[in-house]
Amino acid sequence: MVISLDKIIKDYDLKIKGVIHIGAHWGQEYKDYARHGILNLMFFEPAKNNFEMLKARLPEDDNVKLFNLALGNEVGTKEMFIETRNNGQSNSILEPRLHLKQYPWISFDKKEEIRIDRLDNIPFDSTLYNMINIDTQGYELEVFKGAVNTLNYIDIIYSEVNLDEVYKGCAKVDEIDLFLSQLGFDRVLTDWIGKTWGDALYLKNKI
Repeated sequence: MVISLDKIIKDYDLKIKGVIHIGAHWGQEYKDYARHGILNLMFFEPAKNNFEMLKARLPEDDNVKLFNLALGNEVGTKEMFIETRNNGQSNSILEPRLHLKQYPWISFDKKEEIRIDRLDNIPFDSTLYNMINIDTQGYELEVFKGAVNTLNYIDIIYSEVNLDEVYKGCAKVDEIDLFLSQLGFDRVLTDWIGKTWGDALYLKNKI
């Protein structure tokens, strides 16, 4: 997270009861969640090697659920572009574009077939979670489209956003703003990394 969990909780007086973390990588944020007493956690990570590391790093806990699965607005399988120089943090369903120029030392060496589903299809108690933390390398809008029902229960979204095509065909921040605004969310904070991407905090206007 570019913007720390400590900061957004303090600055916006957030009460987080559970987090759905989409694009979990190795679960680096788990310790922050635990430190803030956030007990209900779901982690989605589609890449095989990343998921194995995620399982090894996180404790066995009935309240911590792990899914070796990509989320989007379709069901089936897709190919993911895989890199190793950045420990798989830049893996994406979308083909890299500006990413190749901005981070030339990161090469996408192979593709991996992954499973994909809609969040709304996953059986879980939606009332236990009120935050989504999502970093899917440009695929965020597709994930939101497949999570409309779940978003009824969400008050807080922390999302990577793009100003340009870091990945080919990725949704721009204004598209995400428009989609989420129709579901009652406002973008209240953005931290830009250079001129192409950053992280944003969206809050449901009822809070």
